[in-house]
Amino acid sequence: MITDIIRRRAALGPDRTAFHTVETGERVSYAQLEDRSARAASLMADRGVRHGDRVAILCRNRVEFFEIMFACAKLGAILVPLNWRMPGAELKGLIADCTPTLMVTGAEDRDTAAIAIEDQRVTVLDLETDYPSARDAAKPHPGRTGWPEDETWYLIYTSGTTGQPKGVIQTYGMAMINYINIGQAIGLRGDDATLNFLPLFHTAGINLHTLPVLIAGGLVHILPGFEPGPMLKLIDEGALDVFIGVPACYRGLILHEDFAKTDLTRLRHWACGGAPLPDILVEQFADRGAVVCNGFGMTETGPTAFLVDPERALEKIGSVGKPQVMIDARIASHEGVPVAPGETGEIQFFGPGLTPGYWNRPDETEKLFTPDGWLKSGDLGRFDEDGYCFVAGRIKEMYISGGENVYPAEVENVLHEHPAVLEAAVAGVADEKWGEVGCAHIMLRPNQSAGEDELRAWCRERLAAYKVPKYVRFAADFPRTAAGKVQKHLLPEPETAQ
Repeated sequence: MITDIIRRRAALGPDRTAFHTVETGERVSYAQLEDRSARAASLMADRGVRHGDRVAILCRNRVEFFEIMFACAKLGAILVPLNWRMPGAELKGLIADCTPTLMVTGAEDRDTAAIAIEDQRVTVLDLETDYPSARDAAKPHPGRTGWPEDETWYLIYTSGTTGQPKGVIQTYGMAMINYINIGQAIGLRGDDATLNFLPLFHTAGINLHTLPVLIAGGLVHILPGFEPGPMLKLIDEGALDVFIGVPACYRGLILHEDFAKTDLTRLRHWACGGAPLPDILVEQFADRGAVVCNGFGMTETGPTAFLVDPERALEKIGSVGKPQVMIDARIASHEGVPVAPGETGEIQFFGPGLTPGYWNRPDETEKLFTPDGWLKSGDLGRFDEDGYCFVAGRIKEMYISGGENVYPAEVENVLHEHPAVLEAAVAGVADEKWGEVGCAHIMLRPNQSAGEDELRAWCRERLAAYKVPKYVRFAADFPRTAAGKVQKHLLPEPETAQ
């Protein structure tokens, strides 16, 4: 059983600031957050929400999201953050899957929410027109004595890149295990401040680092999305201590005009997840005194699993580090047998912070785990002799060219070293002679140029011939998931390969 986190934080430090909305300057103390969450719980109960009911929420990053989240915990309801990038017609499938009693939405997504729930018996709570006054008029709900650690707190739907989106169950216990894993990895302190900007329908938007910082009693700055300028200003003011972003964030920071004059050392711990951070970006930040630590995890792992330690991040560049204190990991062959250091296989996880499974998907839940209880990630990796893990990419992304395995992450890392390349995504395409060959999709840096032959030659100087992409295509941007991962199945194939 876990205590009511926000109630305890309000008792321990009522006047400490929990949230700061960067755009408006509004500050919400822990006492205010507890009061608002308790009143929100009463408001939701008045709208028919009971223990076990689902509460869908479709909104951008804002304090009210977390008020609703903690209100659900007080009632024992299950929060379901929805992807505001999806059209209403697509969200209908998720609504049918989770069958919410209440839909909470904001002004930007009001019309989308209406389409998503049409023909469904769902009460709507509007964050602009209904929520503030109704919340403030409600009496604070007494809440539950405690939160059972194995009970579902919220659902995070997968991106659905390989099929119908699945609701990954997130328990109260998973939240506490993640707090331990990420907290000890980054040396989280009670007075630390972080930045909330990653989408809240993604596990990182909630858990990296917002919820752990709130559990610790720290401060969360909120932006509706990633903006390099405001972030660099917060760093320069000494207002940010710990940060995690996706590679696109680090590229955005480097390209911003204020990057060169910002003292990056004022932010204590830099981390990256969601997708591999190219070595060249790690080196560019290191030149400015900022050691960026690569990490790796999944929605299903809570999410923190790996994070490289700052002391060896540059020595072990490209590594995501070692498994953290409350999770174990192994590399297994296709037959499920653990392999030796240096050998590549599937990354698998074991520990108390793993999801119990997928919402209403017993068959998919069964496929997620090995017979001996290890969670199958679907990602390839290897351990070195020191126990540091290097991720090679998704199993489905590896392709075989002329009988040789090619891991796109390795080729992408070489392309990222080219001075004109901002980002590269490599995918395998069919080929009559070799079975499969690589197609490199390239985003160039502003005011830079590079030709197909030049980039192939660059790769050939640094890679075996079978790893050199046969095709090179240029793009202004790539299709991405909420975590910034490139959706390679949506990248166009070269016409000559079709």
